[in-house]
Amino acid sequence: MKSRLKLLGLVAAPALVTAVVPAAYASDAPHTARAAVAGDVLPGLKHNASRTGKVAAGKRISVAISLTPRGGTALDTFVAKVSDPHSASYGHYLTKRQFAARFGRTDAEVNKLRDYLRSQGVTVGKVHSGNLLVDASGTAAQLQKAFGTRLSTWKDAASGRAFYANDSAPTLPSSLASLVSDVAGLNNRVQLHHQATPHAVSPHDGPGGGYTPAQLKGGYNVSSTYTGSGQKIALLEFDGFQQSNITKYDTNYSLGSPTPTVSKVDGGSGSLGDGQVEVELDIEVLHAIAPKANVTVFEGPNSDAGEVDTYQAIVDSGIPTTSISWGAAESARTTSNINAVDAVFKAGAAEGLGFYAASGDDGSDDAGDGGTSVDYPASDPYVTGVGGTKLTVTSANAFSKEVAWSGGGGGKSSVFKIPSWQTAVQKSAGGGYRQVPDVSAHANPSPGVSIYSQGSWSSVGGTSAAAPEWAAFAALYNQQAAAKGKANLGFANPALYTASGTGFHDITSGSNGAYSAASGWDFTTGWGSYNASTLATKLLG
Repeated sequence: MKSRLKLLGLVAAPALVTAVVPAAYASDAPHTARAAVAGDVLPGLKHNASRTGKVAAGKRISVAISLTPRGGTALDTFVAKVSDPHSASYGHYLTKRQFAARFGRTDAEVNKLRDYLRSQGVTVGKVHSGNLLVDASGTAAQLQKAFGTRLSTWKDAASGRAFYANDSAPTLPSSLASLVSDVAGLNNRVQLHHQATPHAVSPHDGPGGGYTPAQLKGGYNVSSTYTGSGQKIALLEFDGFQQSNITKYDTNYSLGSPTPTVSKVDGGSGSLGDGQVEVELDIEVLHAIAPKANVTVFEGPNSDAGEVDTYQAIVDSGIPTTSISWGAAESARTTSNINAVDAVFKAGAAEGLGFYAASGDDGSDDAGDGGTSVDYPASDPYVTGVGGTKLTVTSANAFSKEVAWSGGGGGKSSVFKIPSWQTAVQKSAGGGYRQVPDVSAHANPSPGVSIYSQGSWSSVGGTSAAAPEWAAFAALYNQQAAAKGKANLGFANPALYTASGTGFHDITSGSNGAYSAASGWDFTTGWGSYNASTLATKLLG
């Protein structure tokens, strides 16, 4: 991906477009004024699915309730300054305690919500750091009463998959509704998908085909001086992995990587599924490029509530770099769910955390409906969206050439207005909305990356290989920055766009469907892939 921009002083807060929602389902408290949580209902529900009945009254459901930060746009303004290389505040991040004191809701406000939920029979769980996320659970009957909506069972018209969802936007007493931005967990329609693309290829240098650590590091000019030692990287996952596979990979390439740590959120992701390949790809790519970094795998349930809680757990951990290979088209999500996840990313940015997300493997049509659409969270303005390329290296493992990969996600957001740090590369096709991706890296599955998973070697590609390739670079950068007494890279986009293409491989050929690569920033590869040595030098100033 490529992108370039001579940063304009202050990075303005990106605008979020809010959807109009239908009136709430009747409440059992007619004398209490209630207000709807805007955008908290599945888009096109009654057009894309058929109602099949009611959710059993006794069915237990977990929810994650997001609260709006205090201070209106003050948080956006703070993140703009702390992420702007031209600002005196650059790199002066907040601690968790400072963030809570400045932007979190007060204990009195949180207790008001707790008291209301308990009065409705709902069990209140963890209140996360920052006082902006509250976990709760209850029966379907209790949640319907508490949130003034009806939970029904539905059948998806396209896939035939059964799911449950709230028929209308949830409501709360007006004094509470003004604090709440999302109630995640009232539907289970959206299952986030991983962006791994297995492919059988004639062997490259790696067992089973695919690039080796030496080829990836050589192609992207990663110095052997920096290994990620002393650095931490988080992985967001909705499936598990087997350490024996990771050990086999590390041993084969003599990497000597630390054993990953597992952090289970809300009980974890359950038994191993077909996402295992995805998780092991993520870990092994990080080990390939930053072999000495400490990796923590956050495993959570694949649900709206599980997603929000898992992102929050990562922010709570304070780990400075996160790789994300799971997502869904913007159109598959509720507006309030996007808003809730965006708020967690924004909090992370204020605390100096950087997120790198795969842009999708369906080219310019992420939703698969014949139009143009992008994947979320890669489209979030506080996330670095990572697209895909096809890298070619020489026999000496040096960069030879690179073209856009046809599957790499890219295009314009339908949710977020263009952030100011991107306006210098604003394209007419973007229509004034956030443009994706920001950067890119090797994702083509032929050859892909040589990995060991489920007891055998294979070649795997997809933008879920590209995202950890960039997260690994961020860890290497942070190692260099620490040695020079400088701050972590944190939310990287303003700095990456300030670089105006310096330190990138500008990719000028290839297409992802509706868009073609071109000189400078484009919708297929953003600014392009990194030349680790020159980009780090540029960012370090």
